[in-house]
Amino acid sequence: MELGYLFSGQGKQFAGMGHDLYQQEPIYRQTIEEASEILGQDMSDPKIFDDPVNTQVSIVTLSTGIYRILEHDLGKPVGATGLSLGEYSGLIAAKALSFEDGLPLVRDRNHYMDQAGQHHPGKMAAVLKATKNVVDEACKVGSEKGPVYAANYNTDTQTVIGGSEAGLKAATEYLHEHGIKRVVPLKMTVASHTPFMQEASDQLEKRLADVDFQKTEFPVFSNTIIKPFTRLNVKKTLVAQLINPTHFNECLKELLNLNADVLIEIGPGDTLMKFAKTIICNADKYHIDSVETLNQVRSNKKLVK
Repeated sequence: MELGYLFSGQGKQFAGMGHDLYQQEPIYRQTIEEASEILGQDMSDPKIFDDPVNTQVSIVTLSTGIYRILEHDLGKPVGATGLSLGEYSGLIAAKALSFEDGLPLVRDRNHYMDQAGQHHPGKMAAVLKATKNVVDEACKVGSEKGPVYAANYNTDTQTVIGGSEAGLKAATEYLHEHGIKRVVPLKMTVASHTPFMQEASDQLEKRLADVDFQKTEFPVFSNTIIKPFTRLNVKKTLVAQLINPTHFNECLKELLNLNADVLIEIGPGDTLMKFAKTIICNADKYHIDSVETLNQVRSNKKLVK
């Protein structure tokens, strides 16, 4: 069995997330205690853990705790990828970034993105059942009314677009005119992975100057460059990540090229699992964000050592 890990991004966080793992799993509890010490706040308190201000650090903490359980139970994966924020969880899992450095960095990233969103508000929408070419053309046409960009190439037929309200409206009209029925507005006030995040990207670049990265213990594929992170490219790539589109679909294919035959999504929700199901592959697929979903993996006798 070759494991491939997918680390969740934002969007599927839920109230009480991780609390059952905290009560039942000693490795997870230890991770929460460590996070509390690093951040100077009690991350075992669901009020603090669920606070929107802490969304990014909470997701990375949850993902790190689950990864540590899996590392203990199953060993290391052949490779990993994550969606946007999930790349930070992947870098921490692969020991390229320490948990101690990673959590304050993610907290600051959250703050930079919020600030950039207030100064440059944006909207986002998911375009379903449309090829990349059609979406790119829609953004080109929409940009005549206001800036709009492809932000996330999630699968071969699902792309998220983001930008100004006028640009998004014009791009949506173009898509409807060309037979694309489903363009679903997302509950976002920031246009992530577009030039609307330039201010956050600039701040992150300064912040990363004094962060130390090591070589990864296993490949972690970047959504931005569709290549593994290295010590040489990691800072530049994380800065570029905020203003460039993600290519999760291509990273997933790279992971399958490493012969991963079990894919496990780590972190809240099963979004990445659903993306993985759009690719024809024989890999077993799981997601873990609770005791129940962890036990589903543990019940697979082929997996547990």
